[in-house]
Amino acid sequence: MEIKDLTIKKFHQGLINKEFSAFEITKAFFDYIEEKDRDINAYLRLTKDLALSQANRVDIELAKGKDLSVLAGVSLAIKDNILIEGELATAGSKILENYRASYDATVIKKLKESGAIFLGKTNMDEFAMGSSTENSAFKITKNPRDLERVPGGSSGGSAAAVASDMAVAALGSDTGGSVRQPAGFCGVVGLKPTYGAVSRNGLIAMASSLDQIGPITKTVEDAAILFEAIKGKDELDATSIDLRPTTYNLRLEEIRKLKIGLPKEYFTGGLSKEVEKAIEEAIKNLKSLKIEFKEISLPHTKYALSCYYIIMPAEVSANLARFDGIRYSRTHADNTQTNAEEFPRKSALSPRRSALEEIYFRQRGEGFGDEVKRRIILGTYVLSAGYYDAYYSKAQKVRRLIKEDFDKAFDSSADEVDVILTPVSPTSAFKIGEKISDPLQMYLSDIFTIPVNLAGLPAISIPVKKNEQTSFLRNLRRRAGMVSERSEDERAEEQASEHAGRAKRVEGKDSASALPIGFQLIGKPFHEVDILGIGQYYERLGI
Repeated sequence: MEIKDLTIKKFHQGLINKEFSAFEITKAFFDYIEEKDRDINAYLRLTKDLALSQANRVDIELAKGKDLSVLAGVSLAIKDNILIEGELATAGSKILENYRASYDATVIKKLKESGAIFLGKTNMDEFAMGSSTENSAFKITKNPRDLERVPGGSSGGSAAAVASDMAVAALGSDTGGSVRQPAGFCGVVGLKPTYGAVSRNGLIAMASSLDQIGPITKTVEDAAILFEAIKGKDELDATSIDLRPTTYNLRLEEIRKLKIGLPKEYFTGGLSKEVEKAIEEAIKNLKSLKIEFKEISLPHTKYALSCYYIIMPAEVSANLARFDGIRYSRTHADNTQTNAEEFPRKSALSPRRSALEEIYFRQRGEGFGDEVKRRIILGTYVLSAGYYDAYYSKAQKVRRLIKEDFDKAFDSSADEVDVILTPVSPTSAFKIGEKISDPLQMYLSDIFTIPVNLAGLPAISIPVKKNEQTSFLRNLRRRAGMVSERSEDERAEEQASEHAGRAKRVEGKDSASALPIGFQLIGKPFHEVDILGIGQYYERLGI
């Protein structure tokens, strides 16, 4: 079995059937990464010693005849803002370039207990602030589908690692779309769980009321497996919720009882032609499963972006205050200058205070990138005296209205919807450097994902399948007596379509129409089962 063919389920079957050992496949992954990642830059660093020791333990357990978790031996990539004890955790920032985690994040602890293997830490926008992974302090990650384009952000390294087969699956974090948008850009699956469904303990915080850890995988089924492993109550995270074990394989009859809403505010313009066409394709295929659709309204959506860019920077300003140049310093403590005489005195300050201020300004000035500084300044401004009520307080009120829009849409007593479908991003992956000098244009990349975080809802990004008819769908129709065996015309049409698709891919990789595009399914709070169930049936269309 080749690395590129491995999903979590296939990996488990191969390990149990002794087609390979955990140690062998882990070494094979490292060989593959060393060859392929020179072009992509998905990883900041590999954790070889840790991974190989984990693989050895899995093989020993297997040899003893012990029952193994479905995640045992599975090779995962971990975003660099999630702590692994003893390993560096930079969050893509120079200010943390020497920080080594002293404990495991709760999700990491759970995955270790399941026998999962950590290949390395993936690149990201600094402190998760970005939509392209161009804001990393260390390198720019490239989209495996087109090396001239961005992989999305901030979990771009994790998405790129999975899309390029340099990991079976990965963990990312999502504050305003940072799991779903890169998944959409790279053609993989990205799940943002309900706020509180997964512990945030051990996640380097960006905006605490918005952050959520989520899986990036090759299939919706894999996302369900990984989510089930990391979810649940954690005494170290007061916002986490106890969730009972769930089976995500819904029957088709159950799927057909679900109603999908299409919010008119998300389809009023601003979408590229490629995205518009792809979303229409996704809707068409889902309708073929006899799922009912309904137009709905989320009237306060138009305020979501403005609301987010007040609340999020305010929380950034508070959370990043801890990085003062002394704790979590860029330099080792014994090399940090603290002698007041070595710094210029300021007339209004004592020499001692002057030295501390010099350390503070130097470390933060050199350690933080432009985007981080921009958001700290903005956040400090909206929290300052005289502006708190004018901006921050109003933004929180608007946030409540946005959540109430979703509550009304999901109101079962009013015969409303169970799931909402939207685009993930207005465009497919844009070129490296195209938006980095225009922050406002970059922020618009998350316009469809941000409302979900403000409301604390679960959502998943699924790659759009671009063929109209599928073997699975044809089988369903034949069973129902809706179609006969394929005609000669049908076969010819399919062959022509396949040939045209190949020609397009060969003709020009720069064509936006050839790039992956994702659609988003939004669910009720803690109803991940609905969006994962629909997603799995969509995948089974077999396009």
